[in-house]
Amino acid sequence: MNFLAHAFLSGNDPDILFGNFVADSIKGNLLERYSPGVKQGVLLHRAIDDFTDHHPVVRKSIERLQPAFRKYSGVVTDIYFDHFLAKYWSEYTDQDLSAFATRVYKLLIVRYASLPPRSKRILPWMIAQNWLVGYANLNDLQRVFNGMSRRARFDSGMDQAVGFLKIHYGEFLDDFRMFFPELMQEFQNGSKTEKDNETPISSLII
Repeated sequence: MNFLAHAFLSGNDPDILFGNFVADSIKGNLLERYSPGVKQGVLLHRAIDDFTDHHPVVRKSIERLQPAFRKYSGVVTDIYFDHFLAKYWSEYTDQDLSAFATRVYKLLIVRYASLPPRSKRILPWMIAQNWLVGYANLNDLQRVFNGMSRRARFDSGMDQAVGFLKIHYGEFLDDFRMFFPELMQEFQNGSKTEKDNETPISSLII
């Protein structure tokens, strides 16, 4: 899953939200530098990714994309699913999406100095272009994919991802609606702990 889903599943704890946001920048022993709450957020992020990557419905979405996007198919799927979450937000929560996004941005701005370098580069763009709300709009989604395509190390074709989504919209939406309620049930409000998992979250540390 991408930024919106991870933030949504972090619940109301600022430490968990922070850890979830920076998780991709925290490798190995760097995790030990952070508070228990931030660690929980990092481990939550990894557990969400692990659950998502191994889910058969998500695998079906990725396989549908592979002829066009190859190694970037998983990334495209993550962003498609954030689009559906933003567009159909009211089906999953009573919170207002704009108010939720503003709260997330404020919590991260307050702790900007503590962000890893990669996260510091991402956050200003996220806020300026209001990614968390903009995912719902296909024009804004196109801008996200264009930027990712420019930054990709290889020819990704991601600038064509919105066009592909328009053609197969119903299929991907069906996948999302099958998958996301299961993800929510598995990780409600950032409360998933090691004792709740058959596989300990600590085993997911890279």
